[in-house]
Amino acid sequence: LADAVREIANLPDPVGVITRGTKLPNGLELSTKQVPLGVVLVIYESRPNVTIDVASLAFKSGNAAILRGGSEAFHSNLFLSNLFRKVLKENNIEEDALTFVDKTDRSYMLPLLKQTSTIDIVVPRGGEGLIKYVSENSLIPVVKHDKGVCNLFLDSNFSTEEAVSIITNSKMQRPSVCNALENLFIHKDFPNIKELLSKLKENGIELLGDDKSIEIFSEIKKATDEDYFTEFLDNRLSLKIVDNIDSAMEEIVQYSSGHTEAILSNDNSNIQKFLTELDSAALFVNCSTRFHDGGEFGLGAEVGISTGKLHVRGPMGLMHLTTTKTILMGNGHIR
Repeated sequence: LADAVREIANLPDPVGVITRGTKLPNGLELSTKQVPLGVVLVIYESRPNVTIDVASLAFKSGNAAILRGGSEAFHSNLFLSNLFRKVLKENNIEEDALTFVDKTDRSYMLPLLKQTSTIDIVVPRGGEGLIKYVSENSLIPVVKHDKGVCNLFLDSNFSTEEAVSIITNSKMQRPSVCNALENLFIHKDFPNIKELLSKLKENGIELLGDDKSIEIFSEIKKATDEDYFTEFLDNRLSLKIVDNIDSAMEEIVQYSSGHTEAILSNDNSNIQKFLTELDSAALFVNCSTRFHDGGEFGLGAEVGISTGKLHVRGPMGLMHLTTTKTILMGNGHIR
């Protein structure tokens, strides 16, 4: 946690950065600069590191933060937020720049979601139920950090050894996070499907598949349609055998939560098709889905990974806790 705070402290300050500066034909000088969003409400579950990450990001970007953590780590969250407030006070900074809501009952959340005059943005980070509740009840703009049903298409021409390595890392390196792999779609002409599935099973992955995959490798459990929509957060992996890349993309569009999609292929035309026609927060080529992370992207910590399109998509880092202000300098100009 301390290392994450130090990393954020060393990031460039986004506030006051001029993103556009120009002189208009009429002589007016126009500039656009980054300013804090204001008050950010973050509602999250489980992980106490979010308390420190969000508090640090909000402070660095000049925002006030209201944090509402889940019951799973209530005491850790309370301790960490009080520690952060103590440090603010010791440095003659208003400690209420960080507020922790010490009620975990969902009924206490509802009044917060109506505070349009005092809260500028709400970021829900957690399970599907939390995201749905906040989205349906908030009058404040919502940046959704939804579930991660991440998908991977294995093309026919890819190395078996590399495929095993990448798929295993995507699923097993940390199964309980949003960028872990949930669905695998394998080209029917991949030459070593049985060997691939056998090695994935040896690596601890519990395979759930369609009839075609079970015919090839009998140690697979039958998958339900609901399984392909599910963020398991454990070692289960749903898979299907598909005819071609078009079939794979149809499956991905049907089941994806818009988080991360990956392709393992040596066919450049298929790669470009995948990158052009799919629309998710991140599209990866020949690498693990686990790289979809603010730290890996060089953003330091993150508020979360946005699966929506406004106002940020993907990892929500320091710069994304700012908005713009336009300044126009004139000298008696009229229109």
